[in-house]
Amino acid sequence: MPRLGVLGWPVAHSRSPAIHNAALAALGMDGWRYQRLPVPPALFEQTTLALGQSGFLGANVTIPHKRAALKLATGASETARQIGAANTLTFAADGTITAENTDAPGLIAALGQSPRGQRALILGAGGSARAAAWALREAGAGEGSIWNRTPARAQALARELGVRAVRKPGPADLLINCTSVGLGEGAIERSATEGEALNQLGLTFDQVGEYSYVIDFVYRSGSTQLLAAATAHGARTLDGLEILVAQGALSFELWTGRTAPLEVMRRAVLTEHAAPG
Repeated sequence: MPRLGVLGWPVAHSRSPAIHNAALAALGMDGWRYQRLPVPPALFEQTTLALGQSGFLGANVTIPHKRAALKLATGASETARQIGAANTLTFAADGTITAENTDAPGLIAALGQSPRGQRALILGAGGSARAAAWALREAGAGEGSIWNRTPARAQALARELGVRAVRKPGPADLLINCTSVGLGEGAIERSATEGEALNQLGLTFDQVGEYSYVIDFVYRSGSTQLLAAATAHGARTLDGLEILVAQGALSFELWTGRTAPLEVMRRAVLTEHAAPG
């Protein structure tokens, strides 16, 4: 039975199994199955290298493994190499592993508009931040800035991708949260109040009103604190579920060679997202 999965730590919150299993069912691919693969960093390489021998054809990769995924792959797309992180691995019968990054094109597809000429501020310096910075630069966005609570990480990423590191968030057209702040149950960063969550992002409620379009890679039951603040200010918002569906569809097509049923995937993730617990 062909198997697919998502590698992460934590990964219990992931909606990827819902969208991929719904797509497989819709296309009559009954022998396929997609599952969560909770793997701590210390076991990531050992576990991932064994997946191909265990019947896995591919795996998505999420926090905190995206850079490690690129490092262990035997081959990588130009996109993944330039970004410096991978969110999609494909396992071949000969034992080789190919890395791809669908976060970047998935973000641009989910935006619903061209970012050309627009200023962008990215919060975070991990794999998703790398993909966002690269994607926006390639799509012709204007000035790109990176903020991270650890300035050295922001500076290192800025040098690699040709954007600007900032010591505190400033005005921009697009605000993109690529940290785990607001994730919720099982999160690496969990906030009890809106103020605490925004503070972890270097923001205040009033500052959020400076951005006309707020994008949050995080998804959780109900709105994240960042998106709730943006909505209160009348800003356009995009949550992580839409980005998840867009990048997941690209991974699905890469593994299966079939056209991803986007509406089926979107309905599946929204149905699970609305379910209690």
